[in-house]
Amino acid sequence: MSEMSNISSERNLLPPNSDLEANQTTPVEVISSSELTTEEWSDRIFLERQVERAFYIAAKALKALRDRRLYRSTHSTFEDYCRSRFGFTHRHVNYLIAGSFVVDNLMGTNGSQIENSDEMGTIGSQIGNPDEMGTNGSQIKNSNETGTDGSQIGNSDEMGTIGSQILPTSERQVRPLVPLKPEQQRQAWQQAVELAGGKIPSGRIVQDIVDKIRERTKLPNPYRLGEVCTLLPKDNPELKGKSGCWGVITHVGDYSCTLETWDAEYTVKIEHLKSLELLDNDCQFMQQLCARLRRLHEIENRDIAVDWLGLGLGKQPKPYLSPLQEKLLADVEQEYGLH
Repeated sequence: MSEMSNISSERNLLPPNSDLEANQTTPVEVISSSELTTEEWSDRIFLERQVERAFYIAAKALKALRDRRLYRSTHSTFEDYCRSRFGFTHRHVNYLIAGSFVVDNLMGTNGSQIENSDEMGTIGSQIGNPDEMGTNGSQIKNSNETGTDGSQIGNSDEMGTIGSQILPTSERQVRPLVPLKPEQQRQAWQQAVELAGGKIPSGRIVQDIVDKIRERTKLPNPYRLGEVCTLLPKDNPELKGKSGCWGVITHVGDYSCTLETWDAEYTVKIEHLKSLELLDNDCQFMQQLCARLRRLHEIENRDIAVDWLGLGLGKQPKPYLSPLQEKLLADVEQEYGLH
């Protein structure tokens, strides 16, 4: 059976006990129920097969699975789903998705169309029926209907290309490019390709080019040890949900800082930090508060109320506590023998 037939068969699989037909032509609607519709089950199976194939397609498939919450019928979180289904850590998934944005930039496209020479497959905002291929970027493109606008990705056994353009084939090749601005990403990749003799460069070559670019544009790190800053997630997937969290700088590097928050430690680029510009006395108060919250967070089998308190105070970037906040914190510390 051909690869096309295999993919079509994968898309026609139905969830258990379903009476609906597999080939539905109605648009996919994301619903809040934990149960998946027949179309969603079909999409989930198809996307899972993509994750097991190429880097870029895998990243787009993971993003679609995450954004549409197609894991919700079997797993409570996307992180648990990726670990159980694919053996992927949360960090690895973030690297993949961030890397796909770099590839989109290198292609000059939003990545809404993906074309495979040997397989059917694209991940867009909506999956079209395999028997009714659309021409819109949100539907699956047939491998025999290759477009000419350069927004589709052609697979090659030797290298990733769009026409004569050489594209990355693994996440590690683009990981060093993630912190750069879009224009710098394109320049660095082109220089790496040239350095590799017109072939796909290794991650080490790309890293060397990026290091040289950053050295030429080096600015002094404006932060200091003990300074209190808030996190700015921007385009850093590892900081998702951490907007507004404050922490204390424990290490200052050339281009980055390590920040301790109430529940974790992050090493981030300086563009992901914003100083609270506190006086020394206020910094000392926040340092002590951070240490108190971290001690509570390290307690095993702690009550969930402890994390509620930590989360609330960990997003309150003020160098003081109200009388009630101080009483609550002291009572919790006393409960666990820390006060």
